[in-house]
Amino acid sequence: MNFMMAFGWASIMLLIGVFLRAKITVLKNMLVPASVIAGILGIFFMNIMDGIHVSTGTDTDMFTAIVNHLFTVSFISISLTGTSEGNRAKNTFKGAVGMGLVWCFLYALTPLLSFGIVCLLGQRVNMDGIYGMLIQFAFCQGPGQSASYGIIFEQYGWEHAAMVAIALSAIGFVAAFLMGIPAAKAGMKRGIAKNCRKIDDAVLKGYFNEREQTDTAIKDTTCNSNIETLAFHLAVIGLCYILAVGIANIFSFLPGFFGASMSGMMFMNGMYAAYIVKFVMKKLNLSFLLDNTLQNKITGWTADYLVVCAFMSVSVTIIRTWLVPILAVAVCMTAVTFIVCFYFGQRFGGGNDFERTLGMYGMCTGTVPSGITLVRIVDPEFRTSTGIELGACNLVMLASTPVYLLILAYASGSLDLHITLGGLALCAVAYLVLLKICRLWGKKSFNWK
Repeated sequence: MNFMMAFGWASIMLLIGVFLRAKITVLKNMLVPASVIAGILGIFFMNIMDGIHVSTGTDTDMFTAIVNHLFTVSFISISLTGTSEGNRAKNTFKGAVGMGLVWCFLYALTPLLSFGIVCLLGQRVNMDGIYGMLIQFAFCQGPGQSASYGIIFEQYGWEHAAMVAIALSAIGFVAAFLMGIPAAKAGMKRGIAKNCRKIDDAVLKGYFNEREQTDTAIKDTTCNSNIETLAFHLAVIGLCYILAVGIANIFSFLPGFFGASMSGMMFMNGMYAAYIVKFVMKKLNLSFLLDNTLQNKITGWTADYLVVCAFMSVSVTIIRTWLVPILAVAVCMTAVTFIVCFYFGQRFGGGNDFERTLGMYGMCTGTVPSGITLVRIVDPEFRTSTGIELGACNLVMLASTPVYLLILAYASGSLDLHITLGGLALCAVAYLVLLKICRLWGKKSFNWK
């Protein structure tokens, strides 16, 4: 009942979000997703109900758990989706590597800066600087991973780490659209976005009326009299989840913090499980049973509920004494992320660098779906390869492994602070060097003037 009440309230907030997006001009013009509107409403709703001691049948802990599990499901679904191939493979590879390396650079840089901010502002409210090192999990990876890493921090004794991380990720979603949408419109106005068209009324209001609706391209891969196609896809995801739990149990036998950390990162274990299942299905000539369009719909469903539940899991009562450092970190890192993304994004060297810049900024303040949403404003028909690049750059992100290992080692008490900070700085420099070596740090390919 606790879970179903949480699901019900999140659903109500989403429906209200859809209604408000369709009716309020400012929200329409800003193209604010219904999930973000719903999340903002949800955080107020949950905290007001808690403040006046009215039971909602659920609590913020349940929303945190939903975020954690849904993110694992989303990673499984993304990994089960087939990849598209085209004649722009070289350009796609270039964009994926460039965005991935900039993401890694921010992943190493932002915890360094945030650590310093929290050390300066957190002393009066007894907030340790280590909480600043949650920023990259929140901004660069979103609510699911921020919840996962926050829980790992809590296992090491850092109270309310998951709540702080999710609060930062919620602010990140707002930052993604608050600065990303005006930037997209500025690019359209200056003629930088070459694949955009006039945003029609359907896109503004956020839904299609009866005459605007078209048949979807989802294929039935199973006979519905036997098993519904959607049920089959969800069953495969369920198989992957159980396999991911098994992988987590295997990792738990590894010594020290490494075993505990790898075991706790269920989203990664889910990805490994999905790749194993996908490989086996391909070897057995069964991969045709998975439909990419439907798989993308499932991923989109998880993304919408992830955003709402991330907002609704934040308890202002718990973190209110830390609000000033948290907001300071969020504002400063939003500015840093915007500057870094728009500096490097226009230097990759490609005809779709503006689309890449928007997508990269959205991804580095929210999630890949946030980036895709911004790209869709300037490239609604996905004529460029940017959408594919945003998915492919996840492989490049594996280069960030040393960063989270350093931070988790410090959080567990296994590593000295000076070594941790030095290691993060070294990683940041290494990613910049790789950008230069890969010739992804060149001259501007577009100009705002």
